[in-house]
Amino acid sequence: MRAGLLPRTIAVLSAAATIALASPSQAADPKPDAVIKNRNIEARVILDDKIKADAALAADCLAEGRKWLDKNAAEAAASRKEDPQSFRDGGWDFERKYSIRSVVADRYVSLLRNDYMDTHGAHPNSDVNTILWDKTENKRISIRPLFTETADNGPTMKVMAKAVIASLKIEKKKRDTSETATDEWLKGVEPSLLKIGAVTLAPSTEAGKSSGLTFHYPPYAVGPYAEGEYVAFVPWDTLKPYFTAEGTRIFGGARPKSDADAAQ
Repeated sequence: MRAGLLPRTIAVLSAAATIALASPSQAADPKPDAVIKNRNIEARVILDDKIKADAALAADCLAEGRKWLDKNAAEAAASRKEDPQSFRDGGWDFERKYSIRSVVADRYVSLLRNDYMDTHGAHPNSDVNTILWDKTENKRISIRPLFTETADNGPTMKVMAKAVIASLKIEKKKRDTSETATDEWLKGVEPSLLKIGAVTLAPSTEAGKSSGLTFHYPPYAVGPYAEGEYVAFVPWDTLKPYFTAEGTRIFGGARPKSDADAAQ
């Protein structure tokens, strides 16, 4: 112990050190894979390491991410020109992160694309979308090949939409938000692949399989901003009658508890 260092001082310093080590803000931020930084905007794209390990997938995500950077940089420049005062405290802050959610049958890679946007409004905004990547074909695909039909308002999509809405109502009840578990908030979930929500293949307790579909909704999509994001889960056996042979091959098992807990 250094001379003159009082016990109270030691305790304060020790507590501060503990907080610093425990605080997520102290962790080093990942290095962006693409950046635009000027007086109008600071925007970055970040790919997780698993994505970067697949050259074709990384190139695809980065190409999309760069277009997103350019688009928002142009909008920020136009906004400054129209309303310079709105930039008096600095430029916009944007971030897009790509991360792998699951890999099924060593072929189908589900990705989450999370966006953060601060344009000096009442609060920052966020968005979430998804990508399904076929490692065999090295291209983006939809879930259509896993189902015998996916027509708007067809049998598959009606069952899927009904199950999604039921899952969302359960999630809302868990959050004690029954007052917003209304048809008005959930009417955006329609029996159409383009309107039902951003979808991923959920991980499974059975290796190489998917336990079903998860649908990801940003703030405002199915509830007020304060409720944040929602994730709805539809187990594979609900959709089993509508699988193609490939769907039957890749679905099975149960959703890991850790995955369900992470969605809360």
